[in-house]
Amino acid sequence: MNQQIWWYVARGSGIVAWGIMAVGMFWGLALSSRFLGKRAKPNWMLDLHRFLGGLSVVFIGTHIASLVLDSYVSFGWLDVLVPGATTYHTLAVAWGVIAMYLAVAVEVTSLLRKRLSKRAWRRTHFLSFPLFALSTIHLLAVGTDSAAPMLRWTVLATVTGIVVATAIRVRQSSGSRLPPTPITRIPVLDRDSQKQFAPPLARAGSQTG
Repeated sequence: MNQQIWWYVARGSGIVAWGIMAVGMFWGLALSSRFLGKRAKPNWMLDLHRFLGGLSVVFIGTHIASLVLDSYVSFGWLDVLVPGATTYHTLAVAWGVIAMYLAVAVEVTSLLRKRLSKRAWRRTHFLSFPLFALSTIHLLAVGTDSAAPMLRWTVLATVTGIVVATAIRVRQSSGSRLPPTPITRIPVLDRDSQKQFAPPLARAGSQTG
């Protein structure tokens, strides 16, 4: 077996984890906005979003375990669990460690959604945005393949798509909070009231008739 097999696994699982996270985030924005129409979404769409979130956490765990098992850089558990503990690209790795904890928080609260208040769940779920930002910084700053043109263009296109989707979602959300236009109700007068407010000529004509 190649001595660097775990290093290759760590590199591959890290990229895959980021990619799945990006797809899951874009899918979540699509579900919460009008990208897919205004009709009620089938259950499988929400299940797919949850599946992508859970799968990204699995690959994050594979990424971390592979780094510890690898002897190429020699990470310890302290290095991958405590931000700033390693001397290898200290700041870039710290962003990755923080992103890992954010991913765990989002996934755990998603699993416990029925037991949490909607407000608590929404606030925790908003951590997906700094999670994606930190994981992207981690990928580009410390990733061995970050210099590859294909990866850079993929990251650029993905980030652009998520930024645009987020802007559309925010615009829709702010638009839905506008106060409704007040409706002026016109009173319906009965027959006696109509005679009372009728012009004098009209009243005289009715009395003559």
